[in-house]
Amino acid sequence: MNLKNIFYTVSISVLSAGITAYFVGGSKFQDRIDAVSDTPQNSDNQPSFVSDVNKLYVPDNFTKSAESTVNSVVHVTNIMQNSSYGRNNQSLDFFWGRSQSRNQRPMVGSGSGVIITKDGYIVTNNHVIDKAQKLEVTLNNQKTYQAKLIGADPKTDIALIKIDADDLPYITLSNSDNLKLGEWVLAVGNPFNLTSTVTAGIVSAIGRDIHLLGKSGIESFIQTDAVVNPGNSGGALVNTEGDLIGINTAISTHTGSFEGYSFAVPSNIVKKVVEDLIEYGQVQRAFLGINIQELNSVASEKLGVDQTEGIYIAGLSDFGLASDSGLEKGDVIYKLDNKKIKTFADLRGYLASKRPGDIVAVFVTREDDYKSFEVKLTNSQGTTELNKFVAKDILKSLNADFKPLSDNQKYKLGVNAGVVVDNIGDGLIKKAGIKNGYIILRIQNQWIKTEDDIKRILTNKNKAVLMEVVDSKGYVDYYAVKL
Repeated sequence: MNLKNIFYTVSISVLSAGITAYFVGGSKFQDRIDAVSDTPQNSDNQPSFVSDVNKLYVPDNFTKSAESTVNSVVHVTNIMQNSSYGRNNQSLDFFWGRSQSRNQRPMVGSGSGVIITKDGYIVTNNHVIDKAQKLEVTLNNQKTYQAKLIGADPKTDIALIKIDADDLPYITLSNSDNLKLGEWVLAVGNPFNLTSTVTAGIVSAIGRDIHLLGKSGIESFIQTDAVVNPGNSGGALVNTEGDLIGINTAISTHTGSFEGYSFAVPSNIVKKVVEDLIEYGQVQRAFLGINIQELNSVASEKLGVDQTEGIYIAGLSDFGLASDSGLEKGDVIYKLDNKKIKTFADLRGYLASKRPGDIVAVFVTREDDYKSFEVKLTNSQGTTELNKFVAKDILKSLNADFKPLSDNQKYKLGVNAGVVVDNIGDGLIKKAGIKNGYIILRIQNQWIKTEDDIKRILTNKNKAVLMEVVDSKGYVDYYAVKL
């Protein structure tokens, strides 16, 4: 459940409480998603800058925002299957790299989540629910529910889960593009398992890339100085009106605890990911179809351009529609629609809120002139087609039956999960070399108990997956199944 640690001058830490060493014995997406008005607000409690004294005006209190938010933020518990198993009382735990007794029980991690619909859809971080065998959600009124995973997107570290409940208090998503530096915000979550904790701060930076999610990750974080700590992962970052503007995800720290700055995924990216997971079963990625160079003093001098901010178009891709729009090599993008583009994080963050087929206005400087072009975005293949994941089609292509293990089989193997493969036909399972009677324990390092787990794990997968299998002789091996 931990993401890779990243180090600059300080380290970057995800916010979910670490996996602890103790043991334990459809509706529509949302009734409405309101965008914050572009019209300046003049209410007494609206944060603003007092220009005559150059000081930040502090609202009288944050009770309105806190009271409207705290009941919509939940505690998420991730119960993960212990990975030790074998034919003897002692077996090698491949995940932890140590020997453990086969009667050890699951390990537990925890974080936060945000209710976004009255019928139980909840947003959290992918790293909060990663490798979960069982998910539990506890509301602020101490009611606990079993949750199911709807979908997850590791590239943005966003996941969507659901509980079977109705008439729940939920948070409205705001338009994070309207967020301003210095604006007051509240962080709501469950740090150190201290439920319903609220802290206040200001927006310290927008469009921050901290290289937390790897090369393929999409980062355009909101940086704040609101105090957050392990356990805040997946919790709400809200404005003074109580509207969601981000999902708290990481902190900058030497010690693992808060030292001044935290980072949240903007609500516009969250909204897009959630809608895609519900409607298509996978996230739709949009591309301009250009090769780029981020500008700074060194790059600008080398390229012979005056700007030190923006995105330099180093070339036009073979796929995509940018070449048909009028964009040229050497143009410098400074704005998409109404969004200023200073860095690659700004560009990628804005495109992460779009789908293939959407049209964006691209504003560029070309030599001493300013120009604008309309570009239709495409997918990675250069078309505007939207890809829809259908679990039944994937299971049909596997062409096999999957039966849960009996209690006797679980005892012999020392596991609490796994499915027996049967009735294999001409399909992907057969091509991988898996035979009737083999037992699949894990797919992509995630334990499975039922066919529904296979559906869940294969969601968003379009390449090869690794299956951990026990053969007819009781030996463990790994098979790559190409989807």
